[in-house]
Amino acid sequence: MTRNLAGFSWVVFFGTVVMLGVGVLRVVTQTIHYVKPPDAKAGEVIYKTGCIACHGEKGEGAPESMTVFERRYTFPEMSRCDQTTPEPNSAYKTVILHGGPERAFSPIMPAFGQLLTDQQVDDVVAYIRTLCDNKHHFPRGELNLPRALITEKAFPENEVVVSTAMAAKGAPNFTSDIIREQTFGGKYQIETDVPVNYADRDHNWTAGVGDISIGLKRELFSSLQKGSILSVQGGVIVPSGDVKRGFGKGTTTFEPFAAYDQLFKQNTWLQFQVGADLPVNTDKSPRSMYWRTALGQSLARDHALGRLFSPMVEFVAARDFAPDARVDYDVVPQMQVTISKRQHVRGDIGVRKPFTDTAGRDTQVVFYVLWDWADGKLWDGWR
Repeated sequence: MTRNLAGFSWVVFFGTVVMLGVGVLRVVTQTIHYVKPPDAKAGEVIYKTGCIACHGEKGEGAPESMTVFERRYTFPEMSRCDQTTPEPNSAYKTVILHGGPERAFSPIMPAFGQLLTDQQVDDVVAYIRTLCDNKHHFPRGELNLPRALITEKAFPENEVVVSTAMAAKGAPNFTSDIIREQTFGGKYQIETDVPVNYADRDHNWTAGVGDISIGLKRELFSSLQKGSILSVQGGVIVPSGDVKRGFGKGTTTFEPFAAYDQLFKQNTWLQFQVGADLPVNTDKSPRSMYWRTALGQSLARDHALGRLFSPMVEFVAARDFAPDARVDYDVVPQMQVTISKRQHVRGDIGVRKPFTDTAGRDTQVVFYVLWDWADGKLWDGWR
């Protein structure tokens, strides 16, 4: 069964790439490219002519006594940088052109695609961006690149991820990491990771929690103009797992790393991560370092506004600090797809294949489901 899963995931990956290639003439990248630069001044005129009636002069929402509808919890306060800055321009443009239902928001938001030109919509979005002063420097949503299976991204995020790695052959065993990330202060993110292990020991299933980790990330630099974002994170892995069952290392481990992401004009992107695992007791677990790279391309229909497909490949390396230690290299081809209509739920599937020092390192099928809870409840945003 697990062998079939490995073969299936390869078919999914390459089949999707072929599908995208066949439709290449109708598919464009997610980043919006402008024939003419947007004019925020022109957008202000349009906003104050029509949008102000519901959204208010400063984007905080018109007084409810002056509106004839009941606001849902998703009603945007466009003056709040923590809400608006993490969203890419494509999200704004989709809702303005096609209305709220296009992203499973309220039908109260009408479609303006028949009233405004493409340029006028871009102008309005440019003006909306000025409603947030962004004194605390929230990085722009375009720099929030698709999450890879292994490589950590630099963008501070509000999301829950359930990521599972399972052996592609041999005795069935898999680990599911339940990860929760929450931002604060614009530049910071707290991350907790609770691994849950399942293994077949001589045809008897055993399960247990592994070593839980807690990390603090800080964004150091971001520039939409340069397409760059840099962050560092310090983490502690506590020995909460059962060592006898192979569910933990039995020692506290510190895990510092740096992450750098680079977005290019055609929405091709690179993500880099370099870090180390530094256990307190090296008799129980060796100190090691790792480096990871993800290369991907995001594609979407409807002039960069539709469902998002992100084929990518990761190159993962790790080496113990021992002088005679070898470097373990893995390659991880994969595909991420937005699942919900709002694009706040995404899935990714791939194969982690060792290509050096393969003894005792089996191929794994890896997949996750991601929920960006800042964009709405898990059960919202589907229709």
